[in-house]
Amino acid sequence: GAPIGQVWARVVDPEGINDEMRPWMTMSIPRGQESISIDSVAVGEPLGRAWLRLFGLVPFDYDDLSIAELEPGLRFHEKSTMLSMRRWEHERTLRPFDDGSTGVHDRITFEPRLPLVPLTPVLARVLGAFFGHRHRRLARHFG
Repeated sequence: GAPIGQVWARVVDPEGINDEMRPWMTMSIPRGQESISIDSVAVGEPLGRAWLRLFGLVPFDYDDLSIAELEPGLRFHEKSTMLSMRRWEHERTLRPFDDGSTGVHDRITFEPRLPLVPLTPVLARVLGAFFGHRHRRLARHFG
């Protein structure tokens, strides 16, 4: 229910990102990158380690963050590694609708470090539910 520019500003802002993830987790900004914005990110260059904190308090994983592709105002494609994931990709695309609202689409690709092949479908469902939670939080923000 919001224009694409407002949604983009929210989904790339650290406070907006953390609001989407709450109450389950939050993510820190990589050390030394506190003043970085999506507009100043060096595409393809590692940004550093962003810690994931369970309930916003307990560090449980990290994301060696890197933005591989960027279309400002429309799309980013993160390609990273994590403590738990050999490969982690998050591609978020925004699409404006004729009525002035915005569609948000997330595509996640992952490969766990541990041989969790039997658990991969379960992990995929958990991630699907988590991103559903993020979308609901984002929609709630814009009323």
